[in-house]
Amino acid sequence: MDTALRDEAVELMRELVRVDSSNPPGRETPAALVVQAYLEANGVACELVARDPDRANLVARLPGRGTGPSLALMGHTDVVPADAQDWARPPFAAELDDDGYVWGRGTCDMKNELATRAVVIAHLARTGFQPSGDLLLISQADEEDGTDEVGMPWLLRERPDLRCDYAIDEGGGTRLELADGRVVYTLQVGEKATLPATITALGEAGHASIPTLGRNAVPMLAELIRRLDAHRTRKRLVPAIRGMVEALGVDPDQDLDVVAAQCAALHPAFAVEMEALLGITIAPTLLTGSSARNVLPGRASVGVDCRILPGDTQDDLERELRAALGDDVPWEFRFDQGITGGTESALGTPLHDAIAAAVDAHDPGAVLVPQLSTGFTDAAFIRQAFGTVAYGFWPLSVTPLDVYENGMHNKDERIHVDDLGIATAMQIDVVTRLLG
Repeated sequence: MDTALRDEAVELMRELVRVDSSNPPGRETPAALVVQAYLEANGVACELVARDPDRANLVARLPGRGTGPSLALMGHTDVVPADAQDWARPPFAAELDDDGYVWGRGTCDMKNELATRAVVIAHLARTGFQPSGDLLLISQADEEDGTDEVGMPWLLRERPDLRCDYAIDEGGGTRLELADGRVVYTLQVGEKATLPATITALGEAGHASIPTLGRNAVPMLAELIRRLDAHRTRKRLVPAIRGMVEALGVDPDQDLDVVAAQCAALHPAFAVEMEALLGITIAPTLLTGSSARNVLPGRASVGVDCRILPGDTQDDLERELRAALGDDVPWEFRFDQGITGGTESALGTPLHDAIAAAVDAHDPGAVLVPQLSTGFTDAAFIRQAFGTVAYGFWPLSVTPLDVYENGMHNKDERIHVDDLGIATAMQIDVVTRLLG
C-alpha cells in the first residue's frame, strides 16, 4: 500500500467526520465544501448543486477522451445521528487511537468511502491520467433519511448530464476467509426493495377501569405482532443470490433451507443474512395505541418494515401478511408508500471484470461473490434514472467484520487506517483498468 495516499485519505476522512452532518437535519453543505476545497487544490473542477443551500450535493468531473465508458464514484455526506453519552470517544472528534483506528460517526458509513474516492480522483488528476471516458465523483446529500428531495433523486432529475455507464457506491467489498480456506470479496449488485405497511387491530373502545368492557385492541395487536414475528416467508432465489451461491460452490437447486445452511457453514456472515436474502422480511417496528391511558382503544396499529426481493410485488407481500395474521383476529392493513428500490445490475460487465482483476492483483486467488443488500443505497436511483450498471464495492480487510458492522448506525463506529490505504489503491486499480 502507498502509505502517503493512505494518510491523505485518512486525514480527509477525519476532516469530514468532524463536520456534524447528522440527518436529520442534514446540513451537508459544510462537508461538501471540505471535499470541494480538497479537490480544487488538486486541480479537479467541481461544483455544488443544491435545492436547499444548507444541503448541497457535489459533482466533480475528470473529463475523458471520449473513447471509453463513463464511471461515477459515489458517496453520501450525511450520517445518522449519534448520542455522545453512549460512545467511548466523542463521535465527531475523529480521534485516532494507538491501534490505528479512527473513531467517529461516518467512519464506516460512509465518509471513509467518500474520502478514498476523492483521493482516487485527485491522485489521477495530479499524475496526468486521462481517462478514456468521463470520471465523476458524486457526493450526495440526504441518503440516510431521503424525505426532503434534496439528494440523489432530485439531483439526477435536475442534472441529466450525470448520466453514466457505470457507478461504484457503498456496500460490498468485504473480504471473507471461508471455512474451506478460500478467500472471497463481496460485490453488491443490487438491493431489496422497501414496501412499508401498517397493520391495525380492530377492537371496540371502552373505559380502562373495567378492562372487560369493549374489546381492547392492544392485546389483539400483541397477538398479531407475535404472529408476524413467528412467520417465515416463502424462499426463492433471485439471480444475484443464485450467482452468490454458485460462486460459493453450493448447489443452488437443492432445498433452500439446505442451501442456507451450507452457505452459513462457510462463514458466519452468510449465517446472518441468508434468510433475509432468500425471501420477504417483515419486521414490526412502530406502535400506536390509545391516545389516553384510561381509554381502551378500539384500534391499535403497528408500522411494519417490509423488504421484498427484486421482482416481488405488493400482491406477494399481501399474501405473506394474510398467511401470517390469519382471520380470527379482526385486522386491516395499508401500504404506507409504494415500492422503493429493488434494482439489480448484471454481472459480466467491463466494470465487473475490472473489479475482479483488481481483487486478484491485490489478493491473488481471491474471487468476487455477488450479493444483494438487505438495506437501501442510492445506487438504486442511478440504476433507475439512467440504466447505469452500479455496484457496491469498497474493500474491507483489516477492520474485523464484527467491529465494522456493530459500529454501523451504532455507538463506537470506527475503522482501521490501513483499510483506507488498501481501498484507495484498489479503487485506483479499478479505475485505470476500466478507463485506461
